[in-house]
Amino acid sequence: MRIVFGLGVAAMALASCSKPKELSVDGAWVRLGAVTGRPAAAYFTVHGGPTPTTLISVTTDVAIKSEMHETMAKNGVTSMTPLARVDIPANTDVAFAPGGRHVMLFDMNSGIKPADRVMLTFAFADGTRILNNATVVAAGTPAGK
Repeated sequence: MRIVFGLGVAAMALASCSKPKELSVDGAWVRLGAVTGRPAAAYFTVHGGPTPTTLISVTTDVAIKSEMHETMAKNGVTSMTPLARVDIPANTDVAFAPGGRHVMLFDMNSGIKPADRVMLTFAFADGTRILNNATVVAAGTPAGK
C-alpha cells in the first residue's frame, strides 16, 4: 500500500513540474476560391495557453485583405457574420473549420496554387504574434484535405 501511495505522490510531483501549455496554432490550411477572383478561406486550430487571450487578426502577404467570419444558420438560411475578435480561453482549443469560424482571404495572389504553402500571421490582443504555414488546397477539397 505504501508503494502505491508513494508512486502516486511521485507521479503528481512530476506532473506539477511539466511546462504549462503554450498558446499555439496548428492544422492551418487554405481552400482557394471556386472562381478566380473569389475569396479563399483559411482554417486552423488555436490552442489556448495558460492565460486567456483574444485573437484580433489573421493575415497573409499573399492576400490584399483578410477578415475573420463565422457561418451561422438561422431558420434554414446560412449567412456569414464578420468577427472583430475571437476570445481564446486558457487551455482551450478554438477551431476555425468549414461551416463555422474561418478567415476570408480577399484578392489572393493568382500565382498561389494547390499544394503551395502560405504563411499566416496570427495577432493577439496581448501583442503576441504567431507565424504558421498553411497548406493550400483546391476549391471543393473536403475538410481535412
